[in-house]
Parts: sequence; structure tokens; C-alpha cells
Amino acid sequence: MTHVDERAEKAGETGQGSTPERQLWTAGNGRSRRRTVTYADAGVSIHAGEKAVELLRTKVHRTHRPEVMGDIGGFAGLFRLDLKKYKSPILASSTDGVGTKLAIAQAMGIHDTVGIDLVAMVVDDLVACGAEPLFLLDYIACGEVVPDRVAEIGAGIADGCRYAGCALLGGETAEHPGVMRPDEYDISGTGVGVVEEDKILGRDRVEVGDVVIALRSSGLHSNGYSLVRHVLLGAGRMRLDSVIDEFGSQRTLGEELLTPTRIYAKDCLDLITESDVHAYAHVTGGGIPGNLVRVLPENVDAVVDRATWRPQPIFDLVRTKGRIEDMEMESTFNMGIGMLTVVSAEDADRTLAFLAGRGLDAWQVGEVIEGTGQVQMVGSHTRG
Repeated sequence: MTHVDERAEKAGETGQGSTPERQLWTAGNGRSRRRTVTYADAGVSIHAGEKAVELLRTKVHRTHRPEVMGDIGGFAGLFRLDLKKYKSPILASSTDGVGTKLAIAQAMGIHDTVGIDLVAMVVDDLVACGAEPLFLLDYIACGEVVPDRVAEIGAGIADGCRYAGCALLGGETAEHPGVMRPDEYDISGTGVGVVEEDKILGRDRVEVGDVVIALRSSGLHSNGYSLVRHVLLGAGRMRLDSVIDEFGSQRTLGEELLTPTRIYAKDCLDLITESDVHAYAHVTGGGIPGNLVRVLPENVDAVVDRATWRPQPIFDLVRTKGRIEDMEMESTFNMGIGMLTVVSAEDADRTLAFLAGRGLDAWQVGEVIEGTGQVQMVGSHTRG
């Protein structure tokens, strides 16, 4: 703005009767008194977007790591990777969204938790290969930029980044009037991490005799909400403000459905330094069998014993209200397990002790045996 003002002043400082070669453009230029159409008339407010950025500035600064360069508001986020820390660094990337869980947030007018969900979906995919999340970029699309609402969403994303230890390096807020309702929005994020080449986790490390350890989820996390909404709010005609006795503490259905996804990144990274971790499986869409199979070589099977844990009440509510078969439940939801780690049998006790010390509910859920790269679900959950 200063630069433009200086040019405007010079255009009028002829002093010698000379005529400037160029005249700065103005909205009217004195050519017409008729009101012209503006971007705001089309439903897009540049000012509202700028205000939302200002409201987020402090939150974003709190996520910055020493490697972050520059400030919020630039054309690109800058991150100086310290190559001295690594022998052979491999960059890892992941992108994801939150899905139709956003419909619950919009219906309840609560927008400061879905950002945590977004970060969790991205960073816990990164840590599954052993990568440390470095930074995240977010994208918010909405029918109307309401600064306070965008700031709430962004604050949740910033909180999630702090929990994961990564920087919120930048992002974009886009206003889509006529395409999305004024109260409607969608969010997505892309994260980048780094891992030493010889420390990449995955199926190449998994072998017969390994132990599978489960880390409890905080609930549904961010998967299966289209089915949940259909079963509970559609066919089931339940209300989001209904108090569900099984949830305890006068907890409503809406509060349960908006429980943020647990972020495991820091704990999983630290566990790698304490135990002989061979693989992680982030349990998202596809459930336990659909995600654990992704880290199994072709010569082994993983046996998972349902009898070792009881899923949270929300899963039983969805199953009974929708009369959903067990196989469908397991292929859609995490069933109470948000992350699985495969470790050597010798380090199983050490792993469980470490996770307990971090306050995480973890237990041995299965083992790796000879097989053909399949997940065998055995036993039955305790109910009632």
C-alpha cells in the first residue's frame, strides 16, 4: 500500500506543467456515476478473509518450529530442512480431509474440534512409515467467509499441529458463493514429514513371531460418518442434543460424535527410540483388517483377537440402531482401536510399559504367524 501511495503522489507532483505518462486506475476515474458490480456483490469478501487471517495469526505462530522462515501471509511457506541431522533423508507426504463429520460440526455450530481431526488424519499417516511430521498446509472452502468461524476452524488445526509437533506453515481459505451454502464448509490438509531411509517402517520389517499391540481410539475418529448419520440421524431419528446414558456424564449424541480424533504422532515417534518397532497401521477407513493388511508381507498373517478389548458404546449404538452386521462394522469403523503397532516379541512388554507411562490405553491384540498376507479376525467382543 505504501508503494501505491507514493506513486499516486508523484503523479500529481508535476510542478512544471507536465502531464504524467500514466494515470493510476481508480474505481470510477470520473467516467461514470453508475454503480459498478463488485466482488462483494458476487458474494466474496476480501476483507472478511483478511480478518480471519489476522484472528489466526497468534495461533499459527505457536505452531512454528525453528526451521520455519518468514511469517503468515506470504505466497508460500518456507521451511529450512536441517540436512546435518540426517544421513539419507526421505521426505514423506500425506493429504486427507475430515469427511462428513463436518456436517455434525455445522449442525451443532461447533467448529474448533474438526481441525484437530484434520491434523490427526494427516500426521498419523505420516508416522505410520516412521516419518516425523514437519509441517502442514490447510485448505478451507466455504460458502461465506465468516471470520470468527474460520478462526475457530483454524484454531483447531493449529492446536492439532501443536499436539503433533509440526508447524502450520500456510494454507488457503476460499469463498464459494452459489456453490456452497453460507454455513457450509469443507477442509483438507497436506503434511510433509521426514525419515531416515534406513529407518522407514513397514512390511519389509514384519516377520513371524512379531506381536501386534493396539492403541485405543477416542471413539469414531473421522471415518464412517455417512453411515453413522444415516443410521442415527436419518433412519434412527435421533437428535444431536439427546443425552445418551451409555456415554455417561450427561453426554449428548452430538458431543460424542464430535469427539476429536486422537493424535498419536509424538508417542509413536518416541516409541521408535525405545522399542524395536517394525510397523504402524493407522486405523481409518477400511477398519482394522483393511489397514493392518497394508503392512503385512505376503508370507505372514496377522491374527487379531476381538476378545482382548471392548469397543466404546458408540459402536454398539450404531450397530444395534442400524442392524449392521459385524463384518460391515469392522470394514467401516476402527472399533475402538486407532493405531496398531507391530513390534518384536522381545520388546512387547517394554512397548506396553512405555505406552502406559504416556497415559495411553494399549494392549496386546494379536500376533504375526506364517500365512499369505491376510488379517485373521478371531474371537468375539465382550458386550453388555
